[in-house]
Amino acid sequence: MEKDWVCVFHTDQSYQAEIAKEILENEEIECVVLNEHDSIFPSIGEIEVWVHQDFNLKSTELLKDLIL
Repeated sequence: MEKDWVCVFHTDQSYQAEIAKEILENEEIECVVLNEHDSIFPSIGEIEVWVHQDFNLKSTELLKDLIL
């Protein structure tokens, strides 16, 4: 990932990552979703949502209800 970006959310469910992305984009926060699931064993690995570090606190606050 690019320098100065931080992971603000991770999950093993793609729909949760898409919800997180939509929440952030609705607040005009640029984000990137990285799918790190193994191509042979999709149950292994996670999906991560990354934002620029300037939006770390705001993003974490927005996504706090998604984090279980």
